[in-house]
Amino acid sequence: MQATIKGNQLIITIDMQTPAPSASGKTLVVASSHGNQPTTVTVNGQPVVIGLNAYIRNAAAGSRIMPSVV
Repeated sequence: MQATIKGNQLIITIDMQTPAPSASGKTLVVASSHGNQPTTVTVNGQPVVIGLNAYIRNAAAGSRIMPSVV
């Protein structure tokens, strides 16, 4: 995972993975930082820490997660 600041935006780049069941099985994880990870980006002299999970609904598990509107 990489993080950069461009103007007033924090840009996070992370590799996608083959969808894999989450711990609960309700979702399929497609990208993860695997917990909170410090980055080389700093704000006020402090490293920015990112915890990222990107997922899709696991239709096979009957998930009730509502889709988000972008």
